[in-house]
Amino acid sequence: MDDKPSLLDQLRIDRSPTPGSASAGTGRWWIIGIGVAVLLAAASFIWLHAFGREAIPVHTVVAKALAPGAVGGSGGGSLLDASGYVVALREATVSAKAIYKVNDVLVQEGQSVTQGQVIARLDDTNTRAALEQSRAQVKQLEAALAAAKLAEVDARPIFLRNQTQLGEGLISPEVFDSSKSSYDAAQTAALVAAGNLAVAKASVEINQRYEDDTVIKAPFDGVVTVKNAQPGEIVSPQFSGGGGIAKIVDMDSLEVDVDVSENFINRVRPKQAATITLNAYPDWQIPAEVIAVIPTADRSKATVKVRIAFKQKDARIVPEMGARVSFLDEAPQAHAGAASPAPVVMVPAEAVQANGDAGTVFIVSGDVVEHRAVRIGARDGNTQTILSGLQPGAILAIGDFSKLSDGARVRIVQ
Repeated sequence: MDDKPSLLDQLRIDRSPTPGSASAGTGRWWIIGIGVAVLLAAASFIWLHAFGREAIPVHTVVAKALAPGAVGGSGGGSLLDASGYVVALREATVSAKAIYKVNDVLVQEGQSVTQGQVIARLDDTNTRAALEQSRAQVKQLEAALAAAKLAEVDARPIFLRNQTQLGEGLISPEVFDSSKSSYDAAQTAALVAAGNLAVAKASVEINQRYEDDTVIKAPFDGVVTVKNAQPGEIVSPQFSGGGGIAKIVDMDSLEVDVDVSENFINRVRPKQAATITLNAYPDWQIPAEVIAVIPTADRSKATVKVRIAFKQKDARIVPEMGARVSFLDEAPQAHAGAASPAPVVMVPAEAVQANGDAGTVFIVSGDVVEHRAVRIGARDGNTQTILSGLQPGAILAIGDFSKLSDGARVRIVQ
């Protein structure tokens, strides 16, 4: 019986602390606590950023495909749009060369004229009188020249006879000298008379030109666009205010001049296809072609001037009309079996952050947004063309772009 308690004592677990065992247990619990805290912090961070962060309010728009042929119908999209005006390469303000009174104006605004056609007549009272005076002087000097030549002819035989007689000793040297002087004087008088007649004829030519200047003619074929003078008015280049008598424009020389930002001038080149849309006819797209890129920039506007030619003439096109030019992308059509070119889409300009040829958009997927880089084309008012990087039907966010980033939660508002 005494052995039974001793056996039970041997089987009992000894739970008395041993040296160092308390500090080891405490360290393990600290490690476990720190790990749990880290896990809780990570979970809280993920929850706050994924679920707990306040959603950013945005509006949404849908990217729309550009209709085939909507811009120029050339198979390529518009690389760039620019606004300008219709101008005439050849136009003239016809005026007087000096101060004249207008007698008659023979044209009206809108009238077509041909080169050399008389469009106005000026008062020629003074010029005609001067012309008649110079003509009378010519007749007078012609008579004086005839008399001088006759005197020369009469003096010549006397001079020659006296020269012979002097050689034969029949006359004195004094008599010969007298005849020679008379003959020399007659020759000189004839030369002077001829010179005076030449001056008078030149005066007739000058006065004839003054008379011709009183008849105003069209310098080339064209249309009268402005009529500034009326009969009885005084006109001159100095006092007409630049208006002259009439303004004539050659309608076959019309073109469009636009100013292109120097940031996008690399998209334009000579002979490039384009379309012109007049503000007066917004649904009429006129085939066009780049004539030239003027090799200088306007530092005040940071633009470069570009000239565009109409490929199609029409009476509706008139100078000073506002126009919009679309410079076309002439990328070739995809061949059979080849991959189709990237679709061109149109989006509101406020949905794109533009930076030169590139831009960025935020595509809405559920309640988050995705950052997307795109290649931008022309901008027409509030509409931006996207040449690549975006598919039609994509939903884009419009809002405070400084708050948007990949994966950001958004709340769509109407």
